Amino acid sequence: MGIRIRSAVQEDCVRLLELVNELAVYERAPQEVTVTLDEFIDAGFGPHKVWDAFVAEEDGFIAGFAIFYTRYSTWKGRRLYLEDFIVTENSRGKGIGKLLFERVMQEAKDKNFNGMNWQVLDWNEPAINFYNKYAADLESGWLNASFAKEKLV
Repeated sequence: MGIRIRSAVQEDCVRLLELVNELAVYERAPQEVTVTLDEFIDAGFGPHKVWDAFVAEEDGFIAGFAIFYTRYSTWKGRRLYLEDFIVTENSRGKGIGKLLFERVMQEAKDKNFNGMNWQVLDWNEPAINFYNKYAADLESGWLNASFAKEKLV
């Protein structure tokens, strides 16, 4: 059967959240995942959906995914923002990440976006090496800022 890249469907959400949690453990922040399954489903498949995703199936099993949305830059215009991109540890090294990443790149191209953005932790050498193969521009000098729900005025 091999590897197949397809658009995510609502029934994939339980598996996608498992992968989100796997990514959070890898990024040393498992406690930061607070989204519920219901909220995740609503955000991806509800009446006001905010994300899309591609999944990579390996012999019918979801081995990875890329979740993304439209971002608007006042400097650059419409861009695709790649929020999360993961291939489960047991499936790495098989070209799945390449297929997923290139499918996301094609999505940005198909929508005539002016590019795409994502983040990578500065200590994640395997990911940095992967992105360097695509000659990605890795920026320094920016700090991430955020508010938790409780701090919103």
